[in-house]
Amino acid sequence: MTNKTGFSSAVIVAGGSGKRMGRPKQMLPLGGKPVLVRTVEAFQKAGVSEIVVVTPPENRPELNRHFSGLIYADPGSTRLESVQNGFLKVSPQAQTVAVHDGARPLVNPAAIAACLQTAAQEGAAVLAVPVKDTVKVCQNSTVEKTLDRSSLWAAQTPQCYQRGVLAEALEKFGAEKDATDESQLVEKLGVRVRVVPSDYKNNKITTPEDLVFAEALLDEKVIYRTGLGFDLHRLEPGRKLFIGGAEIPHTKGFLGHSDGDLVLHALCDAILGALCAGEIGILFPPTDESIKGISSVTIAKKVLEIVRAHQAEIEHMDATIITEEPKMKPHYETVRRSLANVFEIPVERISFKSKSHEHVGEIGRGEAAMCQAVATLKIRSSL
Repeated sequence: MTNKTGFSSAVIVAGGSGKRMGRPKQMLPLGGKPVLVRTVEAFQKAGVSEIVVVTPPENRPELNRHFSGLIYADPGSTRLESVQNGFLKVSPQAQTVAVHDGARPLVNPAAIAACLQTAAQEGAAVLAVPVKDTVKVCQNSTVEKTLDRSSLWAAQTPQCYQRGVLAEALEKFGAEKDATDESQLVEKLGVRVRVVPSDYKNNKITTPEDLVFAEALLDEKVIYRTGLGFDLHRLEPGRKLFIGGAEIPHTKGFLGHSDGDLVLHALCDAILGALCAGEIGILFPPTDESIKGISSVTIAKKVLEIVRAHQAEIEHMDATIITEEPKMKPHYETVRRSLANVFEIPVERISFKSKSHEHVGEIGRGEAAMCQAVATLKIRSSL
């Protein structure tokens, strides 16, 4: 989409603590991507010249995985302070500035462009939708009057301004802590704020229910795929024993070109199988001497990159190790927590268990072990 407003900047405010959500909402997964990633994508599609993201430093590495060229600003103690911090990073070239809530990921790029265009012509514009509910004015839990909803609009973001208009509003009224959006400050300047019709998908994610609704509104189809994985390794005295990314105390460890973590190997192959993306022997050939002794966690992280590149999400993993030694039951929770950390999913989505080989064969003699694994992935694609 081409932006016809000259050089434009977006200030995306994503510094909230997510008190009503229970955790920071801007980085919660929405359709396999963090909320804030989807928000930034919308502004890129709208053709905005530069994007300033106001967010804590801990969120930035994840954004840098998806984008290059973002400009960052630190959040303030209030939303208005965050907007001011972001505005300070706006390029002097910017003729129009859009201010947007990072927790509104489903904003329509065409609506962004229309709002910027109107602001360039009129000075100020906001996205808004007509109020659908009847609104009551109450005092002490008693209705005093009913408002005429035909004239009521619910303001959304982005709210767009000519650069000079926003600069003056922030300079004159930036200390007003009760302002819930910038257009209130612009109104006090005497500048008329135009309403640009939006849609009800551009909802702000504030509560867990909002996230569920946003998932349902994504213009994507979802398919589920399951993959199978298998691995077998010999046990050798004197080697460290790694299972599911955790080091387990034992006198033997798995022999292999890597650290021999057969649980991670089987799970990685199951994940790649669900994606129809080959197997780890292709990604990390056992003939490559440069990776000899490589940590299987490194292998798993590469597989996780492939999952994300396919716009997929790991829904569930189940691994069964077949071994006579060591006894695995005491280590079940340790391995589950390690797998959750390696694959960056909740531990509740992970099953790990063990079986003996009834003293049959090499496994039964404690000379080897094998693992069978299943992984189910949720894969999204545009409709």
